[in-house]
Amino acid sequence: MASLTGHISIIVLVLLFGGSKANPAAPSHSQLDVNHKKPLQTFRPYNIAHRGSNGELPEETAAAYLRAIEEGADFIETDILASKDGHLICFHDVTLDETTDVANRTEFAHRKRTYEVQGAKVTGWFIVDFTLKELKSLRVKQRFSFRDQRYNGKYQIITFEEFILIALYADRIVGIYPEIKNPVFINQHVKWSNGKKFEDKFVETLLRYGYKGAYMSEDWLRQPVFIQSFAPTSLISVSNMTNSPKVFLIDDTKTPTQDTNQLISVHLKPVSVVQSYYEITSNAYLAFIRNYVIGIGPWKDTIVPPKDNYLGQPTDLVARAHAHNLQEWTKPYPKKQKKAEALLHEIANMLKDDGY
Repeated sequence: MASLTGHISIIVLVLLFGGSKANPAAPSHSQLDVNHKKPLQTFRPYNIAHRGSNGELPEETAAAYLRAIEEGADFIETDILASKDGHLICFHDVTLDETTDVANRTEFAHRKRTYEVQGAKVTGWFIVDFTLKELKSLRVKQRFSFRDQRYNGKYQIITFEEFILIALYADRIVGIYPEIKNPVFINQHVKWSNGKKFEDKFVETLLRYGYKGAYMSEDWLRQPVFIQSFAPTSLISVSNMTNSPKVFLIDDTKTPTQDTNQLISVHLKPVSVVQSYYEITSNAYLAFIRNYVIGIGPWKDTIVPPKDNYLGQPTDLVARAHAHNLQEWTKPYPKKQKKAEALLHEIANMLKDDGY
């Protein structure tokens, strides 16, 4: 990982001096000339770095994303949440417990809360109870003990804008794959001026940095983006603000969508929405949601359910999605087990063909 240090030094300068809205010396986006960068390779499946190179470095940090780009990722993927004071940040959980040092910070001990999230009571230190400055004072750690622990405590939480700059300042075209995370919960706890919602701030940020255009359009190829969410209402909402491609994420069969807890009016009374897996994967719903998204991103067990630690029989979800002209964005299973040498040979050939 020798070359990573130099890359981090460069990006730190960018984030400090080029990413702040308050900094009048910030470079204009026209300086990020994509016309002379190596284009996105669209003739093959995309290599999407989920939360960055999180097997090596703490997830959703600048270092993890820089490492992923160094390793050849076509897209870097992130989860977008919001701080107490309305800043959009990159973080997976609505609580800070699993991947930061918040539990060891005595000054924040009194911030522990219990809230309802997607129909369940959750206790912890919630992002929505911390300002951006406070979040920046925390340090990120690995989620799992079996991963490399040497980089725990070295990196901060980053903002959505900092994440975008990492992609834009890459030496080739690198796409972004942000998720609108737990929007019902965020809109319940974070308030913006002029009645704006989480989704408004999310799209405003993308547009401010030049992300626009339908899938495979000239604009999209210059700055590729996929907008994803487990909350269909959010995807429908942002469809009115941007024509960038959207992907509807589908969780496990027992998990309700992130629209759960959203209040709607039924006979003039507020009723909490609970959307099930079976509702959103019905043919009627697929026919409806295809008007707003280009594809679905189902949890892999809903495609090939496991049975006694083996792969069971495939479901018809992918076939039905294709029948509704929806693409499917889940990592495929290999048709048969291959030796490690054969897999490495295939990867080497793919990278060679891709110019690496």
